[in-house]
Amino acid sequence: MWERGHFSRTSVAESVSFSGIVQMDEDMHYNKVEDVVGSHVEDAVTFWAQSISRNKDIMKIGCSLSEVCPHANSVFGNLDPKKIYGGLFSEDKCWYRCKVLKIISDEKCLVRYIDYGNTEILNRSDIVEIPLDLQFSSVAKKYRLWGLQIPSGQEVTQFDQGRTFLGSLIFEKEIKMRIKATYQDGTVIAQAEYGSVDIGEEVAKKGFAEKCKLTSSTNTCEEKKSDPGQLVLRNLKSPIPSWGHRSNQSAFTRPKGRLSGRMTLDLKNENDAGNHVTFPKENLAVGDFNLGSNVSLAKIKQDQKLIEENERLKTEKEVLLESYKVLESKVEQTAQELQQEKATTMDLTKHLESTLKTHVGTRMENLAAKVEILKEIRRVNISVRFGNDLSDAMQVLDEECFTTPASLTELERIWAEYSLAQENIQTCENVSEGNILIAKRNEVQQKLNMAVEVFILEVDELPLNKRLKTLQDLSASLEAVYGQAKEGTNSEETLKKFYDWKCDKREEFTSVRSETEVSLQRLVAWFQNTVKAFDLSVEESRTSEDTISSLDEILEKTESSVCKELEISLVEQGDADKEIILNTYSQVLQKIRSEERLIATIQSKYEDSIEFKKQIIECLNKNPNVDHLLSIKKTLKNLKARLRWKLVEKNNLEESDDYDGSEIEKIKQEIAQLRNSVFQEIYRERKEYEKLNSLVQKWFPELPLLYPEIGLLKYMNSGGLLTMSLERDLLDAEPMKELSSKRPLVCSEVNGQIILLKGYSVDVDTEARVIQRAAAYHRAWREAKEESGLLPLIFLFLCKSDPMAYLMVPYYPRANLSAVQASVPLTSEEALKVMKGVAQGLHTLHKADIIHGSLHQNNVFALNREQGIVGDFDFTKSVSQRASVNMVIGDLSLISPELKMGKPASPSSDLYAYGCLLLWLSVQNQKFETNEDGIPKVDQFHLDHNVKSLLYSLIYCRSSMTAEQVLNAECFLVPKGKSTPNPEKDTEYTQYKEKEELKMENLDKYKEKTRNDEANFD
Repeated sequence: MWERGHFSRTSVAESVSFSGIVQMDEDMHYNKVEDVVGSHVEDAVTFWAQSISRNKDIMKIGCSLSEVCPHANSVFGNLDPKKIYGGLFSEDKCWYRCKVLKIISDEKCLVRYIDYGNTEILNRSDIVEIPLDLQFSSVAKKYRLWGLQIPSGQEVTQFDQGRTFLGSLIFEKEIKMRIKATYQDGTVIAQAEYGSVDIGEEVAKKGFAEKCKLTSSTNTCEEKKSDPGQLVLRNLKSPIPSWGHRSNQSAFTRPKGRLSGRMTLDLKNENDAGNHVTFPKENLAVGDFNLGSNVSLAKIKQDQKLIEENERLKTEKEVLLESYKVLESKVEQTAQELQQEKATTMDLTKHLESTLKTHVGTRMENLAAKVEILKEIRRVNISVRFGNDLSDAMQVLDEECFTTPASLTELERIWAEYSLAQENIQTCENVSEGNILIAKRNEVQQKLNMAVEVFILEVDELPLNKRLKTLQDLSASLEAVYGQAKEGTNSEETLKKFYDWKCDKREEFTSVRSETEVSLQRLVAWFQNTVKAFDLSVEESRTSEDTISSLDEILEKTESSVCKELEISLVEQGDADKEIILNTYSQVLQKIRSEERLIATIQSKYEDSIEFKKQIIECLNKNPNVDHLLSIKKTLKNLKARLRWKLVEKNNLEESDDYDGSEIEKIKQEIAQLRNSVFQEIYRERKEYEKLNSLVQKWFPELPLLYPEIGLLKYMNSGGLLTMSLERDLLDAEPMKELSSKRPLVCSEVNGQIILLKGYSVDVDTEARVIQRAAAYHRAWREAKEESGLLPLIFLFLCKSDPMAYLMVPYYPRANLSAVQASVPLTSEEALKVMKGVAQGLHTLHKADIIHGSLHQNNVFALNREQGIVGDFDFTKSVSQRASVNMVIGDLSLISPELKMGKPASPSSDLYAYGCLLLWLSVQNQKFETNEDGIPKVDQFHLDHNVKSLLYSLIYCRSSMTAEQVLNAECFLVPKGKSTPNPEKDTEYTQYKEKEELKMENLDKYKEKTRNDEANFD
């Protein structure tokens, strides 16, 4: 570093140079002030900054690059380090100008963004060519704080802290740079100020940098050794800043114009940003020479070359020394390996010497063991390896294969013609036209009857069951060996390929087996021929030396043959062999399945033919009889007339002045008997309708057309639910005021069962829709009945005097979930039993494409606290109208988020309501927390893991959830441990049940007493 004293202009003008290292020329930019903004920090004394005056240039460059670079070509071949390219910055994916600093690999390059100063490793694909108008000097400059250097031996942590501290002072801040000098690479040495703060002084105070060292004992300027690309200082004509040496003023007392102390050019390579390396041993000594001395420029250059040569030789020495150490290590390792190899060789030699003594015995012993294994293998059937079982199966399929009976084709043709005739009759609405169609149908029926007889006779001759049993046994045996067959098309090429492969394998195996037998026979013959050679009792041996010496050859051949047969017999088949066998197995299994389907078709058609034959004998050319139904209707009419007359008679007696209680009681008993008789006849009428409906479906679709007066079509359209014989005034009904908030409800008793009668106001259009919806629900229930999980519908009938439709359902007093939870809440085990039944009910509805849309706590029943059923819904409303009703449990809404957004109801919305009900039963009286969509939070509750998992699926992940999956949930399938009985809970429930029964009994007595009091009052 230069001494504090100033140089005279005359001495500077003499242009004394130091071997090209420092050029002391006059520079008009000295002490020039620039306003810049910090953009990148390399270390505690080095940073990059942009001139404020070039702010618009940066904006223009960015716009130009964003337009040009996306369409420019990526670079290839050799990259020019002096050329400017466009680089895609990884952090913001924007394009910036850059120069290549180093090629790391064929795909990676280290670049510097010249307008900001930072570096990054980019793929070649992210570097593009840019046009000439963007090939101008960089906006950012590299600055170095004047008079400071990084302390030697500084730790990494302190280095990073220094860089961070300098960044906090200059990054994106407007600072003033007072230029002192410039390196040849463009690095500017300057004093940096931010307002009144001297940045260099602050960095020095913190200890992240130190002042440039000066030594008064010698007047030398030391320079750090650099690469050939080392940067050069020029125009340095000012002393170090005053704060740089305040601690030691005595060291700088030399006269002006003299070079005192040392100057260290603390430079760094462009590729090693922020790492300053010093060379304390090899320095360029300039001594105590004057600026006007006659130092030879050539001498300085020669000294510099000697220093560089010294350093190169030193590096080569270090490399050679390292190579020597590596080679020495390898020699030691090789010597150890050689020693180990010698020991291994010695052990092997000893082992060979010991085994040679027993070589013949060991060899014969091993051969005998292999022969024993071969004997065992030959005793075992290896036909599977060559597909013999598949060949046998194909032989069975080919020899006794069933073909389609000729009569079956004719039967199916006539049966199709008969079905078409039945459909034409069913859709006919004109009686005269219908009679014509019936006559045609009867002709086809005669033909069908004859075809059926022929088919039955032919099938009776076929051994269907025996053949089916053979096929089933065959497929079972093959599946036990080969497992599940893969899907494939029937191909004769596969079978041909199998036969060719089988022949080749069989030929190869036969050859190997024959070779084994021959070699073993030769060995046996050798032993027989050699016996005499070792028999001392034989005077003269005829065994030649050649015969004895041939033992090695015979043993070699025998061992080879035995091993080859063992390999074929024991080694797993290759992939190609397995593929051929499995493809053939698939073909065989397809043929078996095809023949099984044919037999099943023949048997099914045979059963249909037998049924047709049995019923056609009774129905052929005869119309079905509806007289029995008409007789029941006539009886019903008389019974209803008598019942109405008795009701009038009772009312007259009750209103008369001479009230006779015994007479009224007698009439009441007669009325009760008549009601029972009416309902018995109604049930008889329903059975008769069921018989006629069966006949219509199978044989006589013309019945609704021929007998419109019996109302069979209405019965069929309602799924057997609608009855025309039941009327409201025939029932002894009590109004249910507590349940009649939405529609009139009455309670009555029919055949010993308490029923509820729901009334719906209907018009002509609504009536048809009510019947249609109720029929769909009834059909879904009828599929499984008690196992359906649905509330059964008993009857549906229409009022003749008022526009009302009445639905009769069973009445379960105080069995809905709302009432149960209000009195004696269900336990967790009871809740799971009930909700499993509810899930079954939803599954039954969804399987029938019915969406409930109105599932809530008042519409779900817990029968005997263990059987859950889903109640019916309002059949006058569509599913969207039902779903629009606000259903809540306390503060919890049962309406799914998609319904709130206006989407149509779906099975998913039913399952959401189901999930909310399950959550309500699981947590009972605990308070709910919901999110902004109104969805309850489940995490806050301590629930069984399986229950919580199901609730998550129902409430949060409903898109893929179905009622069938709910039924198979773990919480319903895992058997629960026998719960500990709770005496207090059981006692509480028993007391509650007794109390309810007493209440119902008192209610009945009160009603009876009220009637008597009213009669007495009248």
